[in-house]
Amino acid sequence: MSEYIPENMEEVAVQVAKRQVHGEKVTPEEVIEQAVPDILQALLDDALEGHYDDVKRDGDQLIITDAMGEQVGVLTPKGASFVDDFKKDSDALIEYLENQVAKLVGGR
Repeated sequence: MSEYIPENMEEVAVQVAKRQVHGEKVTPEEVIEQAVPDILQALLDDALEGHYDDVKRDGDQLIITDAMGEQVGVLTPKGASFVDDFKKDSDALIEYLENQVAKLVGGR
């Protein structure tokens, strides 16, 4: 995955600090809210060997659409929110996303 996408709370803290140094007011929760769809997008791009699907966050759901704009999947958090899941155990969240990508891509 990209070095710019935080995959754990330590990397979130580093990104928050870097962005605050440049005058941007950002919270760890905001960084995580962007990181989760970015992680899913990176996993999809890797599985499909290119950027064919798009991930958009809609509240606490991640909506996946294909190149034609058709919805091909919706992911919901295992806990109260993706932010909570990430804070609790980012490795488990990434594993969950990997499993969901395998189901989505394998079903085509």
